[in-house]
Amino acid sequence: MSNNNFSRRKFLTGAAAVGAAGAMGVGTFTSCATGGGTAAAGGSYDWVPRDYNFPPMLDQVPEGKVLKAGVIGCGGRGSGAAVNFLEAGGTTVEVTALGDVFKDRLDSCNEKIKNAGRDAVPEENCFIGFDAYEKVIDSGVDIVILATPPKFRPEQFEAAVKARKHVFMEKPVAVDPVGIRQVLAAAKMAESQGLVVVAGTQRRHEHSYINLYKELTNNAIGKITGGEVYWNGGKLWHRDNNPDWSEMEWMIRDWVNWCWLSGDHIVEQHVHNIDVANWYIGKHPVKALGFGSRQRRVTGDQYDNFAVDYIYDDGMHILSTCRQINGCSNGVYEIFHGTKAIATTDGHNPKIVDATGAELFVAEGSETSPYVQEHKNLITCIRQSIPFNEAENVATSVMVAIMGRVSAYTGKEVTFDEMMNSDMKLGPDTYVMGDIGYMKDAEVPVPGTLERG
Repeated sequence: MSNNNFSRRKFLTGAAAVGAAGAMGVGTFTSCATGGGTAAAGGSYDWVPRDYNFPPMLDQVPEGKVLKAGVIGCGGRGSGAAVNFLEAGGTTVEVTALGDVFKDRLDSCNEKIKNAGRDAVPEENCFIGFDAYEKVIDSGVDIVILATPPKFRPEQFEAAVKARKHVFMEKPVAVDPVGIRQVLAAAKMAESQGLVVVAGTQRRHEHSYINLYKELTNNAIGKITGGEVYWNGGKLWHRDNNPDWSEMEWMIRDWVNWCWLSGDHIVEQHVHNIDVANWYIGKHPVKALGFGSRQRRVTGDQYDNFAVDYIYDDGMHILSTCRQINGCSNGVYEIFHGTKAIATTDGHNPKIVDATGAELFVAEGSETSPYVQEHKNLITCIRQSIPFNEAENVATSVMVAIMGRVSAYTGKEVTFDEMMNSDMKLGPDTYVMGDIGYMKDAEVPVPGTLERG
């Protein structure tokens, strides 16, 4: 067994990680969008047209050899991704391997595959345990679907890339800076090997969001001067402890409520909206000043609300808020203010409006769910040998979310470079299905009392 190696009194450190960050280069943390240079020269978020590496948004995937996928992490999102993959590829794709630490989750995923009209994965290709991901990767699959709690994503992504597998990985892709750097290194390796990597930031695969993005890059709202991004909703699920469970089992079954497993909900959920801001603006913020608290969450050690002021290199601000509390005003959308007009996705209806709210442009959508479209894009890029790798984009967005979390936890301004150079690593050193001594040290962070290293 291992004790938790993460001190909640120390959230930011630098010296140990400078070499790794320097070798990789801060410059790798940029959008694949390019265009205006520095903010003083017009800004990468300005109306200068930018190239963006969109995949073919086909309604039907091209024909080709049957692609076999293995699912690692068979909970709700893993099961959903498996069914989305099968719907996207039809009879030209199969799910042939499953891996999870719990047999009941694996069995539930298999049942959903059968309910989708497909053959269940045979028992000899169903793997249980912390090493199940290795067995799935080695089972002869072409594609690996990564949907475990995000703490485990960096190690599993790296293993899949080293085995030369194409990857679909759910967001977030890490919970700490050490994990982000591991993902970025594996992303470069995947690129060099010509592997296709699609992330679960599905708005980048949604027709209406893409069509709004194209309008923004063609001067539809002018220069972006600021904005707001929101994921304010009700309480997410939780699992009460069971006396038959060990400490590790309860935390994994209750993973969305534990920071070391989920990254807190600003990372696990709100990263979607932060990713849209990075995408539409064309770069990431350079620092953050955040607030947050825990009001009604009943398990775990994380907050249930955040508000973060994200600041860019030219002084532009984006307000980010997220909440998981019942009985409050809700909304999940983004707004970007321009010198000519306003872009908004309120009501999941991306459009451009003037100062009075009158519609100037409504982005055309599609009947295809973005959860299915992202798998269609994955399959299409594999079969047509189209270079496509979203790992760097999603890693950047997750790092921005981590930066906001750390600022809220500490009550201090935090910079992107500090996070790039941080050796923060959450969670235990080893994984065993037993009592690991984590919860006795777990505390809800109190701003103003935590050291920055």
